[in-house]
Amino acid sequence: MKSQIFINLPVKDLKKAMAFYTAIGFTNNPGFTDETAACMVFSDEIFVMLLTHDRFKSFIVKEMGDTMKTTSVINSLSMESVAKMNETADNALKAGGTEPTEPKDYGFMQQRSFEDLDGNFWEVFYMDMSQFPQQ
Repeated sequence: MKSQIFINLPVKDLKKAMAFYTAIGFTNNPGFTDETAACMVFSDEIFVMLLTHDRFKSFIVKEMGDTMKTTSVINSLSMESVAKMNETADNALKAGGTEPTEPKDYGFMQQRSFEDLDGNFWEVFYMDMSQFPQQ
């Protein structure tokens, strides 16, 4: 079995957060979803666990950060095309997210960012390694 990643995010309103992630292309795995948590699937290897604040706090020993005020993690997802990258970011904005930074063009890589309804920071990017500068 390939390794998998589960990103655990605290959310204020689980239903609204689920709707947001559905709007940007995730699907829900009901087998790992209840009134305190929802498993949102990006791919066979990438999952986002949306956790109510109380549920999130049950897993940590430090104080939970306020993602509306600070950024401690940048979650990045590669996309198969620039069009898919733009679609995902645009859908995030339509679903109530914000775009905290301007889109970036590095020649070999295009990148956009968004924050979800709870201020969790995401980047979506498309990288064409054939355009990577040779040294």
